Amino acid sequence: MTISQMLADKHIGVPNYQRAYSWDTEQDPAKTPKQVNQFLKDLQDYALSRSSSHYYFGHFLLEKQGKENEYGVIDGQQRLTTIIIFIAAMFRKLERLRPLTGKEQQIYANVVKVDNEYTFSTVGYDDHFFRQYVIDSTRQDRNGLATMSQRRIADAYDYFCRQADGMSEADVCGLIATVGQATCTTHVVENEAEAIQMFIFQNNRGKRPTNLEIIKAQFMYNVHLHGGEDKDKQTMLNDIRESFEEIYKSIARIEDRIDEDDVLNNALRVYFNNLDEGNALQKVGAELAKETRVTFIGEFTRTLSDCFRLLAEFFEREKTDFAIHVLMQFASRSIVLPFAIKAMQRNIGDDAMRRLAAALTSISVRAGVIGSRAVLTWRLNDVYKAFDGDVSPIADKIEWMKTQNGWWGYWSNEWFARALQGGMSHDRAKRLLWLYENHLRTQGKRGYAPMRYDAIDSPHLEHIAPQTETPESGYCPYDEEFRSEYLECLGNYLLLSGSHNESLGNAPFDVKRESYNYLLQQEEVRAMTETDRRWDKEKIAARKDKIIGFIINNY
Repeated sequence: MTISQMLADKHIGVPNYQRAYSWDTEQDPAKTPKQVNQFLKDLQDYALSRSSSHYYFGHFLLEKQGKENEYGVIDGQQRLTTIIIFIAAMFRKLERLRPLTGKEQQIYANVVKVDNEYTFSTVGYDDHFFRQYVIDSTRQDRNGLATMSQRRIADAYDYFCRQADGMSEADVCGLIATVGQATCTTHVVENEAEAIQMFIFQNNRGKRPTNLEIIKAQFMYNVHLHGGEDKDKQTMLNDIRESFEEIYKSIARIEDRIDEDDVLNNALRVYFNNLDEGNALQKVGAELAKETRVTFIGEFTRTLSDCFRLLAEFFEREKTDFAIHVLMQFASRSIVLPFAIKAMQRNIGDDAMRRLAAALTSISVRAGVIGSRAVLTWRLNDVYKAFDGDVSPIADKIEWMKTQNGWWGYWSNEWFARALQGGMSHDRAKRLLWLYENHLRTQGKRGYAPMRYDAIDSPHLEHIAPQTETPESGYCPYDEEFRSEYLECLGNYLLLSGSHNESLGNAPFDVKRESYNYLLQQEEVRAMTETDRRWDKEKIAARKDKIIGFIINNY
Protein backbone atom coordinates (compact mmCIF):
# COMPACT_ATOMS: atom_id res chain seq x y z
CA MET A 1 0.00 0.00 0.00
CA THR A 2 1.25 3.50 -0.81
CA ILE A 3 1.04 6.44 1.56
CA SER A 4 -1.37 8.08 -0.88
CA GLN A 5 -3.63 5.02 -0.83
CA MET A 6 -3.48 4.75 2.95
CA LEU A 7 -4.66 8.33 3.41
CA ALA A 8 -7.16 8.55 0.53
CA ASP A 9 -10.82 9.03 1.55
CA LYS A 10 -9.95 8.81 5.25
CA HIS A 11 -9.53 11.09 8.18
CA ILE A 12 -6.67 10.11 10.49
CA GLY A 13 -6.18 12.03 13.71
CA VAL A 14 -3.89 11.99 16.73
CA PRO A 15 -6.01 11.36 19.85
CA ASN A 16 -5.61 13.98 22.55
CA TYR A 17 -4.30 11.38 24.98
CA GLN A 18 -1.33 10.81 22.64
CA ARG A 19 1.82 12.90 22.41
CA ALA A 20 1.82 16.14 20.40
CA TYR A 21 4.40 16.72 17.65
CA SER A 22 7.87 16.11 19.11
CA TRP A 23 10.31 15.91 16.18
CA ASP A 24 13.00 18.58 16.24
CA THR A 25 14.72 20.51 13.45
CA GLU A 26 18.41 21.37 13.51
CA GLN A 27 18.95 24.85 12.09
CA ASP A 28 22.76 24.57 11.97
CA PRO A 29 23.81 22.28 9.07
CA ALA A 30 27.17 21.65 10.76
CA LYS A 31 25.51 19.86 13.68
CA THR A 32 24.09 16.35 13.89
CA PRO A 33 20.78 16.21 11.98
CA LYS A 34 17.59 16.11 14.02
CA GLN A 35 14.63 13.93 13.06
CA VAL A 36 13.15 16.45 10.58
CA ASN A 37 16.49 17.00 8.82
CA GLN A 38 17.08 13.25 8.68
CA PHE A 39 13.62 12.75 7.18
CA LEU A 40 14.53 14.98 4.21
CA LYS A 41 18.04 13.55 3.89
CA ASP A 42 16.65 10.02 3.68
CA LEU A 43 14.25 11.04 0.91
CA GLN A 44 16.98 12.84 -1.04
CA ASP A 45 19.41 9.93 -0.67
CA TYR A 46 16.73 7.60 -2.01
CA ALA A 47 16.04 9.87 -4.99
CA LEU A 48 19.76 10.02 -5.83
CA SER A 49 20.08 6.24 -5.63
CA ARG A 50 17.59 5.80 -8.51
CA SER A 51 16.39 2.62 -6.81
CA SER A 52 13.78 0.57 -8.65
CA SER A 53 11.95 -0.20 -5.43
CA HIS A 54 9.62 2.25 -3.71
CA TYR A 55 10.65 4.22 -0.64
CA TYR A 56 9.30 2.63 2.57
CA PHE A 57 7.83 4.79 5.33
CA GLY A 58 7.43 2.03 7.88
CA HIS A 59 4.49 0.65 9.78
CA PHE A 60 1.49 2.60 11.05
CA LEU A 61 -0.76 1.34 13.78
CA LEU A 62 -4.32 2.70 13.53
CA GLU A 63 -7.40 2.34 15.66
CA LYS A 64 -10.85 2.41 14.07
CA GLN A 65 -12.96 5.26 15.42
CA GLY A 66 -16.74 5.52 15.66
CA LYS A 67 -17.37 7.24 12.32
CA GLU A 68 -16.84 5.63 8.93
CA ASN A 69 -13.33 6.07 7.49
CA GLU A 70 -12.15 7.77 10.69
CA TYR A 71 -9.06 6.47 12.48
CA GLY A 72 -6.79 7.36 15.37
CA VAL A 73 -3.06 6.84 14.93
CA ILE A 74 -1.65 4.84 17.82
CA ASP A 75 1.92 4.54 16.55
CA GLY A 76 3.58 6.47 13.74
CA GLN A 77 2.04 9.89 14.43
CA GLN A 78 5.41 11.69 14.32
CA ARG A 79 6.26 10.26 10.88
CA LEU A 80 2.76 10.86 9.57
CA THR A 81 2.68 14.47 10.80
CA THR A 82 6.06 15.09 9.18
CA ILE A 83 4.88 13.59 5.88
CA ILE A 84 1.90 15.97 5.80
CA ILE A 85 4.09 18.97 6.69
CA PHE A 86 6.63 18.01 4.02
CA ILE A 87 4.07 17.49 1.25
CA ALA A 88 2.37 20.81 2.11
CA ALA A 89 5.74 22.62 1.83
CA MET A 90 6.61 20.96 -1.50
CA PHE A 91 3.22 21.80 -3.02
CA ARG A 92 3.56 25.39 -1.79
CA LYS A 93 6.76 25.64 -3.83
CA LEU A 94 5.31 23.88 -6.88
CA GLU A 95 2.16 26.02 -7.00
CA ARG A 96 4.37 29.11 -7.20
CA LEU A 97 6.03 27.70 -10.32
CA ARG A 98 3.06 26.44 -12.30
CA PRO A 99 -0.46 24.94 -12.11
CA LEU A 100 -0.64 21.41 -10.72
CA THR A 101 -1.19 18.49 -13.06
CA GLY A 102 -4.14 16.19 -12.57
CA LYS A 103 -1.92 13.52 -10.99
CA GLU A 104 -0.40 16.05 -8.62
CA GLN A 105 -3.83 17.34 -7.65
CA GLN A 106 -4.84 13.76 -6.84
CA ILE A 107 -1.79 13.26 -4.57
CA TYR A 108 -2.58 16.52 -2.79
CA ALA A 109 -6.24 15.55 -2.34
CA ASN A 110 -5.31 12.11 -1.01
CA VAL A 111 -2.59 13.22 1.37
CA VAL A 112 -3.44 16.77 2.45
CA LYS A 113 -6.90 18.14 1.67
CA VAL A 114 -9.79 17.97 -0.73
CA ASP A 115 -12.17 20.94 -0.79
CA ASN A 116 -12.70 21.69 2.91
CA GLU A 117 -11.98 18.16 4.10
CA TYR A 118 -8.62 17.68 5.82
CA THR A 119 -7.01 14.25 5.64
CA PHE A 120 -5.09 14.55 8.88
CA SER A 121 -5.42 16.33 12.22
CA THR A 122 -2.95 16.60 15.05
CA VAL A 123 -3.88 16.89 18.74
CA GLY A 124 -6.79 19.24 19.37
CA TYR A 125 -4.88 22.08 21.03
CA ASP A 126 -2.47 22.34 18.06
CA ASP A 127 -4.75 21.49 15.15
CA HIS A 128 -6.11 24.97 14.42
CA PHE A 129 -2.57 26.35 14.19
CA PHE A 130 -1.49 23.31 12.11
CA ARG A 131 -4.19 23.98 9.52
CA GLN A 132 -3.61 27.75 9.44
CA TYR A 133 0.19 27.66 9.23
CA VAL A 134 0.89 24.47 7.28
CA ILE A 135 -2.11 23.48 5.22
CA ASP A 136 -3.93 26.70 4.33
CA SER A 137 -1.07 29.25 4.72
CA THR A 138 -3.53 31.75 6.17
CA ARG A 139 -1.08 32.54 8.96
CA GLN A 140 2.52 33.51 8.27
CA ASP A 141 3.62 34.90 11.65
CA ARG A 142 4.98 32.81 14.53
CA ASN A 143 3.98 35.26 17.27
CA GLY A 144 2.37 33.92 20.42
CA LEU A 145 2.80 30.20 19.75
CA ALA A 146 1.12 28.49 22.67
CA THR A 147 3.07 25.22 22.83
CA MET A 148 6.49 23.80 22.04
CA SER A 149 4.78 21.38 19.65
CA GLN A 150 3.43 24.34 17.66
CA ARG A 151 6.97 25.72 17.46
CA ARG A 152 8.22 22.34 16.22
CA ILE A 153 5.48 22.24 13.58
CA ALA A 154 6.45 25.74 12.43
CA ASP A 155 10.16 24.87 12.50
CA ALA A 156 9.62 21.78 10.36
CA TYR A 157 7.41 23.58 7.84
CA ASP A 158 9.75 26.58 7.59
CA TYR A 159 12.75 24.25 7.16
CA PHE A 160 11.08 22.28 4.36
CA CYS A 161 9.99 25.53 2.67
CA ARG A 162 13.54 26.94 2.82
CA GLN A 163 14.95 23.73 1.36
CA ALA A 164 12.30 23.72 -1.38
CA ASP A 165 13.17 27.30 -2.32
CA GLY A 166 16.64 26.11 -3.27
CA MET A 167 15.37 23.20 -5.38
CA SER A 168 14.57 23.03 -9.05
CA GLU A 169 11.09 22.17 -10.29
CA ALA A 170 12.34 18.71 -11.22
CA ASP A 171 13.70 18.13 -7.70
CA VAL A 172 10.42 19.16 -6.09
CA CYS A 173 8.36 17.02 -8.46
CA GLY A 174 10.67 14.08 -7.83
CA LEU A 175 10.28 14.33 -4.06
CA ILE A 176 6.49 14.67 -4.31
CA ALA A 177 6.40 11.56 -6.49
CA THR A 178 8.68 9.71 -4.07
CA VAL A 179 6.35 10.41 -1.17
CA GLY A 180 3.17 9.76 -3.15
CA GLN A 181 4.49 6.38 -4.34
CA ALA A 182 6.19 5.47 -1.04
CA THR A 183 4.91 2.30 0.54
CA CYS A 184 3.92 1.54 4.08
CA THR A 185 2.31 -1.19 6.06
CA THR A 186 -0.66 -0.63 8.33
CA HIS A 187 -2.52 -2.52 10.96
CA VAL A 188 -6.01 -1.39 11.88
CA VAL A 189 -7.41 -2.62 15.16
CA GLU A 190 -10.73 -2.33 16.90
CA ASN A 191 -9.35 -4.09 19.96
CA GLU A 192 -7.49 -1.45 21.95
CA ALA A 193 -5.59 -4.06 23.97
CA GLU A 194 -4.05 -5.41 20.76
CA ALA A 195 -3.07 -1.89 19.67
CA ILE A 196 -1.40 -1.16 22.99
CA GLN A 197 0.46 -4.47 23.01
CA MET A 198 1.75 -3.80 19.50
CA PHE A 199 2.87 -0.31 20.52
CA ILE A 200 4.86 -1.72 23.44
CA PHE A 201 6.83 -4.09 21.20
CA GLN A 202 7.08 -2.01 18.03
CA ASN A 203 10.27 0.02 17.39
CA ASN A 204 10.39 2.46 14.48
CA ARG A 205 12.96 5.04 13.42
CA GLY A 206 12.60 8.40 15.14
CA LYS A 207 12.44 9.35 18.79
CA ARG A 208 12.27 6.34 21.06
CA PRO A 209 9.21 6.27 23.28
CA THR A 210 9.73 8.11 26.54
CA ASN A 211 9.31 6.29 29.84
CA LEU A 212 6.03 8.15 30.23
CA GLU A 213 4.69 6.76 26.95
CA ILE A 214 5.79 3.25 27.84
CA ILE A 215 4.12 3.47 31.26
CA LYS A 216 0.90 4.83 29.72
CA ALA A 217 0.80 1.84 27.36
CA GLN A 218 1.57 -0.58 30.20
CA PHE A 219 -1.22 0.89 32.32
CA MET A 220 -3.82 0.58 29.57
CA TYR A 221 -2.69 -2.94 28.69
CA ASN A 222 -2.83 -4.09 32.32
CA VAL A 223 -6.32 -2.65 32.69
CA HIS A 224 -7.38 -4.69 29.65
CA LEU A 225 -5.90 -7.81 31.23
CA HIS A 226 -6.83 -7.33 34.88
CA GLY A 227 -9.51 -4.63 35.04
CA GLY A 228 -12.46 -6.93 35.75
CA GLU A 229 -15.79 -6.57 33.98
CA ASP A 230 -15.93 -4.75 30.65
CA LYS A 231 -17.84 -1.85 32.20
CA ASP A 232 -15.18 -1.40 34.89
CA LYS A 233 -12.40 -1.64 32.31
CA GLN A 234 -13.92 1.05 30.14
CA THR A 235 -14.39 3.36 33.12
CA MET A 236 -10.72 2.98 34.07
CA LEU A 237 -9.52 3.34 30.47
CA ASN A 238 -11.55 6.52 30.06
CA ASP A 239 -10.00 7.85 33.27
CA ILE A 240 -6.52 7.08 31.95
CA ARG A 241 -7.25 8.72 28.58
CA GLU A 242 -8.65 11.85 30.22
CA SER A 243 -5.72 12.02 32.65
CA PHE A 244 -3.17 11.72 29.86
CA GLU A 245 -4.99 14.30 27.79
CA GLU A 246 -4.47 16.68 30.72
CA ILE A 247 -0.88 15.48 31.14
CA TYR A 248 0.00 16.22 27.51
CA LYS A 249 -1.63 19.64 27.76
CA SER A 250 0.60 20.33 30.78
CA ILE A 251 3.64 19.02 28.90
CA ALA A 252 2.89 21.50 26.13
CA ARG A 253 3.18 24.28 28.74
CA ILE A 254 6.42 23.17 30.43
CA GLU A 255 8.49 21.02 28.07
CA ASP A 256 10.87 23.93 27.45
CA ARG A 257 11.55 23.98 31.21
CA ILE A 258 11.76 20.34 32.22
CA ASP A 259 11.91 16.91 30.62
CA GLU A 260 8.72 14.89 30.98
CA ASP A 261 10.56 11.86 32.33
CA ASP A 262 11.99 14.10 35.08
CA VAL A 263 8.41 15.01 35.99
CA LEU A 264 7.59 11.29 35.99
CA ASN A 265 10.41 10.60 38.46
CA ASN A 266 9.26 13.49 40.66
CA ALA A 267 5.74 12.03 40.62
CA LEU A 268 7.26 8.77 41.91
CA ARG A 269 8.86 10.70 44.77
CA VAL A 270 5.54 12.31 45.60
CA TYR A 271 3.47 9.13 45.32
CA PHE A 272 5.86 6.97 47.36
CA ASN A 273 6.80 9.91 49.62
CA ASN A 274 10.51 9.25 49.19
CA LEU A 275 13.20 11.49 47.63
CA ASP A 276 15.32 8.43 46.78
CA GLU A 277 12.95 7.20 44.06
CA GLY A 278 14.28 7.57 40.55
CA ASN A 279 13.94 4.51 38.30
CA ALA A 280 10.42 4.86 36.96
CA LEU A 281 10.23 1.80 34.71
CA GLN A 282 11.65 -0.50 37.37
CA LYS A 283 9.46 0.86 40.16
CA VAL A 284 6.26 0.86 38.11
CA GLY A 285 7.08 -2.61 36.75
CA ALA A 286 7.36 -3.93 40.30
CA GLU A 287 3.95 -2.44 41.19
CA LEU A 288 2.33 -3.91 38.08
CA ALA A 289 3.52 -7.36 39.16
CA LYS A 290 1.44 -7.14 42.36
CA GLU A 291 -2.19 -8.10 42.88
CA THR A 292 -2.89 -4.45 43.73
CA ARG A 293 -1.86 -3.33 40.21
CA VAL A 294 -5.26 -1.95 39.19
CA THR A 295 -5.57 0.19 42.31
CA PHE A 296 -2.01 1.42 41.82
CA ILE A 297 -2.73 2.34 38.18
CA GLY A 298 -5.68 4.50 39.15
CA GLU A 299 -3.94 6.20 42.06
CA PHE A 300 -0.64 6.80 40.30
CA THR A 301 -2.28 8.11 37.13
CA ARG A 302 -4.11 10.73 39.20
CA THR A 303 -0.87 11.63 41.03
CA LEU A 304 0.93 11.90 37.72
CA SER A 305 -1.71 14.23 36.28
CA ASP A 306 -1.63 16.35 39.43
CA CYS A 307 2.17 16.62 39.36
CA PHE A 308 2.26 17.77 35.75
CA ARG A 309 -0.50 20.31 36.39
CA LEU A 310 1.07 21.63 39.59
CA LEU A 311 4.52 21.92 38.05
CA ALA A 312 3.03 23.84 35.12
CA GLU A 313 1.52 26.22 37.69
CA PHE A 314 4.81 26.34 39.63
CA PHE A 315 6.86 27.28 36.57
CA GLU A 316 4.25 29.90 35.67
CA ARG A 317 4.52 31.25 39.21
CA GLU A 318 8.31 31.40 38.87
CA LYS A 319 7.91 34.10 36.22
CA THR A 320 6.61 36.58 38.78
CA ASP A 321 7.88 35.28 42.15
CA PHE A 322 11.53 36.25 42.58
CA ALA A 323 12.17 33.83 45.47
CA ILE A 324 11.12 30.88 43.30
CA HIS A 325 13.17 32.27 40.41
CA VAL A 326 16.29 32.35 42.61
CA LEU A 327 15.62 28.81 43.83
CA MET A 328 15.41 27.45 40.29
CA GLN A 329 18.82 28.90 39.38
CA PHE A 330 20.53 26.71 41.98
CA ALA A 331 18.25 23.82 42.81
CA SER A 332 18.71 20.15 42.17
CA ARG A 333 15.26 19.57 40.74
CA SER A 334 15.08 16.00 41.96
CA ILE A 335 15.20 17.44 45.50
CA VAL A 336 13.28 20.72 45.39
CA LEU A 337 10.46 19.93 42.96
CA PRO A 338 8.92 17.21 45.16
CA PHE A 339 8.87 19.78 47.99
CA ALA A 340 7.24 22.30 45.63
CA ILE A 341 4.59 19.81 44.48
CA LYS A 342 3.74 18.89 48.06
CA ALA A 343 3.55 22.57 49.00
CA MET A 344 1.15 23.30 46.16
CA GLN A 345 -0.96 20.22 46.93
CA ARG A 346 -1.38 21.61 50.43
CA ASN A 347 -2.05 25.11 49.07
CA ILE A 348 0.42 26.88 51.36
CA GLY A 349 0.36 30.68 51.20
CA ASP A 350 2.74 32.94 49.30
CA ASP A 351 4.79 33.83 52.39
CA ALA A 352 5.22 30.16 53.34
CA MET A 353 6.17 29.30 49.76
CA ARG A 354 8.82 32.03 49.74
CA ARG A 355 10.16 30.84 53.08
CA LEU A 356 10.37 27.30 51.71
CA ALA A 357 12.08 28.59 48.56
CA ALA A 358 14.60 30.60 50.63
CA ALA A 359 15.48 27.60 52.83
CA LEU A 360 15.89 25.26 49.84
CA THR A 361 17.90 27.91 47.97
CA SER A 362 20.27 28.24 50.91
CA ILE A 363 21.09 24.55 51.09
CA SER A 364 21.12 24.19 47.28
CA VAL A 365 23.72 26.97 46.94
CA ARG A 366 25.91 25.27 49.53
CA ALA A 367 25.47 21.80 48.10
CA GLY A 368 26.32 23.03 44.60
CA VAL A 369 29.50 24.79 45.69
CA ILE A 370 30.67 22.08 48.10
CA GLY A 371 29.59 19.18 45.90
CA SER A 372 27.62 16.88 48.23
CA ARG A 373 24.23 16.72 46.55
CA ALA A 374 23.76 12.94 46.83
CA VAL A 375 24.13 13.05 50.61
CA LEU A 376 21.75 16.02 50.67
CA THR A 377 18.91 13.84 49.35
CA TRP A 378 19.38 11.46 52.26
CA ARG A 379 19.65 14.25 54.84
CA LEU A 380 16.41 15.96 53.73
CA ASN A 381 14.34 12.83 53.23
CA ASP A 382 12.98 12.75 56.78
CA VAL A 383 11.57 16.30 56.67
CA TYR A 384 10.27 15.66 53.15
CA LYS A 385 8.37 12.57 54.25
CA ALA A 386 6.86 14.46 57.20
CA PHE A 387 6.05 17.63 55.22
CA ASP A 388 2.36 18.40 55.65
CA GLY A 389 2.36 22.07 54.72
CA ASP A 390 4.27 23.44 57.70
CA VAL A 391 7.56 24.87 56.40
CA SER A 392 9.15 25.36 59.85
CA PRO A 393 10.57 21.83 60.30
CA ILE A 394 12.24 22.05 56.88
CA ALA A 395 13.72 25.49 57.49
CA ASP A 396 14.85 24.45 60.99
CA LYS A 397 16.51 21.27 59.69
CA ILE A 398 18.40 23.20 57.03
CA GLU A 399 19.60 25.80 59.54
CA TRP A 400 20.71 22.98 61.84
CA MET A 401 22.65 21.32 59.00
CA LYS A 402 24.51 24.60 58.38
CA THR A 403 25.73 24.75 61.99
CA GLN A 404 27.15 21.22 62.22
CA ASN A 405 30.93 20.73 62.23
CA GLY A 406 33.16 17.70 61.85
CA TRP A 407 33.24 15.17 59.05
CA TRP A 408 29.42 15.11 58.84
CA GLY A 409 29.10 18.88 58.64
CA TYR A 410 29.16 18.97 54.84
CA TRP A 411 27.24 22.24 54.66
CA SER A 412 28.84 24.18 57.53
CA ASN A 413 30.23 27.70 57.15
CA GLU A 414 33.71 26.25 57.44
CA TRP A 415 33.27 23.85 54.53
CA PHE A 416 31.34 26.44 52.57
CA ALA A 417 33.99 29.16 52.99
CA ARG A 418 36.73 26.72 52.03
CA ALA A 419 34.88 25.71 48.84
CA LEU A 420 34.28 29.37 47.93
CA GLN A 421 37.97 30.29 48.09
CA GLY A 422 39.10 28.85 44.79
CA GLY A 423 37.78 28.40 41.29
CA MET A 424 34.45 26.75 40.50
CA SER A 425 32.31 26.03 37.49
CA HIS A 426 31.78 29.23 35.54
CA ASP A 427 28.04 28.63 35.38
CA ARG A 428 27.81 28.49 39.18
CA ALA A 429 30.11 31.50 39.59
CA LYS A 430 27.90 33.56 37.26
CA ARG A 431 24.85 32.82 39.37
CA LEU A 432 26.65 33.65 42.62
CA LEU A 433 27.74 36.98 41.15
CA TRP A 434 24.16 37.58 40.07
CA LEU A 435 23.11 37.14 43.73
CA TYR A 436 25.86 39.56 44.71
CA GLU A 437 24.65 42.07 42.12
CA ASN A 438 21.18 42.04 43.64
CA HIS A 439 22.74 42.42 47.08
CA LEU A 440 24.57 45.57 45.92
CA ARG A 441 21.27 46.92 44.61
CA THR A 442 19.71 46.71 48.06
CA GLN A 443 22.42 48.69 49.82
CA GLY A 444 20.94 51.97 51.11
CA LYS A 445 17.89 51.60 48.86
CA ARG A 446 14.25 50.84 49.36
CA GLY A 447 11.76 49.49 46.90
CA TYR A 448 14.44 48.33 44.48
CA ALA A 449 13.44 45.95 41.70
CA PRO A 450 15.56 42.79 41.75
CA MET A 451 17.18 41.78 38.50
CA ARG A 452 16.17 38.36 37.17
CA TYR A 453 18.94 36.14 35.89
CA ASP A 454 17.23 35.75 32.54
CA ALA A 455 17.17 39.56 32.19
CA ILE A 456 20.93 39.53 31.61
CA ASP A 457 21.78 39.36 27.92
CA SER A 458 23.69 36.07 27.55
CA PRO A 459 25.50 36.20 30.92
CA HIS A 460 29.26 35.58 30.68
CA LEU A 461 31.96 35.24 33.29
CA GLU A 462 34.78 37.72 32.82
CA HIS A 463 38.26 37.23 34.27
CA ILE A 464 39.18 40.79 35.21
CA ALA A 465 42.85 39.81 35.13
CA PRO A 466 42.77 37.71 31.95
CA GLN A 467 43.77 34.06 31.91
CA THR A 468 46.57 34.89 29.48
CA GLU A 469 49.20 37.22 30.93
CA THR A 470 49.47 40.61 29.23
CA PRO A 471 52.64 42.38 30.56
CA GLU A 472 52.53 46.08 31.42
CA SER A 473 48.76 46.19 31.08
CA GLY A 474 47.61 47.20 34.55
CA TYR A 475 47.77 43.76 36.16
CA CYS A 476 50.23 42.43 38.72
CA PRO A 477 52.88 39.87 37.68
CA TYR A 478 51.55 36.38 36.95
CA ASP A 479 53.76 34.54 39.42
CA GLU A 480 53.00 31.04 40.74
CA GLU A 481 51.06 32.40 43.71
CA PHE A 482 48.91 34.62 41.48
CA ARG A 483 48.08 31.77 39.11
CA SER A 484 47.23 29.30 41.89
CA GLU A 485 45.38 31.57 44.33
CA TYR A 486 44.14 34.72 42.58
CA LEU A 487 43.46 34.12 38.88
CA GLU A 488 40.58 31.66 39.37
CA CYS A 489 38.49 32.98 42.24
CA LEU A 490 35.35 35.03 42.88
CA GLY A 491 37.45 38.15 43.49
CA ASN A 492 38.72 38.05 39.90
CA TYR A 493 35.41 37.00 38.32
CA LEU A 494 32.98 39.59 36.99
CA LEU A 495 29.49 39.23 35.53
CA LEU A 496 29.12 40.68 32.02
CA SER A 497 26.77 40.31 29.10
CA GLY A 498 28.01 38.09 26.30
CA SER A 499 28.53 40.94 23.83
CA HIS A 500 30.40 43.00 26.45
CA ASN A 501 32.71 40.12 27.32
CA GLU A 502 33.54 39.31 23.71
CA SER A 503 34.45 42.94 23.03
CA LEU A 504 37.10 42.96 25.76
CA GLY A 505 39.25 39.86 25.32
CA ASN A 506 42.69 40.37 26.90
CA ALA A 507 42.54 44.16 26.78
CA PRO A 508 44.64 46.24 29.21
CA PHE A 509 42.93 46.84 32.53
CA ASP A 510 42.40 50.54 31.89
CA VAL A 511 40.46 49.71 28.70
CA LYS A 512 38.34 47.14 30.53
CA ARG A 513 37.78 49.50 33.44
CA GLU A 514 36.36 52.22 31.21
CA SER A 515 33.75 49.75 29.90
CA TYR A 516 32.56 48.68 33.37
CA ASN A 517 29.47 50.91 33.42
CA TYR A 518 26.50 48.56 33.48
CA LEU A 519 26.20 46.49 36.66
CA LEU A 520 26.88 47.70 40.18
CA GLN A 521 29.64 45.13 40.66
CA GLN A 522 31.39 46.64 37.65
CA GLU A 523 31.09 50.10 39.19
CA GLU A 524 32.49 48.62 42.40
CA VAL A 525 35.62 47.50 40.56
CA ARG A 526 35.95 51.00 39.07
CA ALA A 527 35.69 52.54 42.55
CA MET A 528 38.28 50.15 43.99
CA THR A 529 40.80 51.19 41.30
CA GLU A 530 40.03 54.90 41.07
CA THR A 531 43.41 55.92 42.51
CA ASP A 532 45.95 53.68 40.75
CA ARG A 533 43.99 52.15 37.84
CA ARG A 534 45.60 48.79 38.65
CA TRP A 535 44.14 45.33 39.34
CA ASP A 536 46.33 43.28 41.65
CA LYS A 537 46.40 40.61 44.38
CA GLU A 538 45.38 43.00 47.14
CA LYS A 539 42.23 44.17 45.37
CA ILE A 540 41.29 40.67 44.23
CA ALA A 541 41.60 39.40 47.83
CA ALA A 542 39.56 42.29 49.22
CA ARG A 543 36.80 41.80 46.69
CA LYS A 544 36.80 38.02 47.18
CA ASP A 545 36.42 38.41 50.95
CA LYS A 546 33.51 40.79 50.49
CA ILE A 547 31.68 38.49 48.06
CA ILE A 548 32.28 35.38 50.18
CA GLY A 549 31.13 37.20 53.31
CA PHE A 550 27.87 38.14 51.60
CA ILE A 551 27.27 34.58 50.34
CA ILE A 552 27.99 32.89 53.68
CA ASN A 553 25.88 35.36 55.67
CA ASN A 554 22.89 35.06 53.34
CA TYR A 555 23.03 31.45 52.18
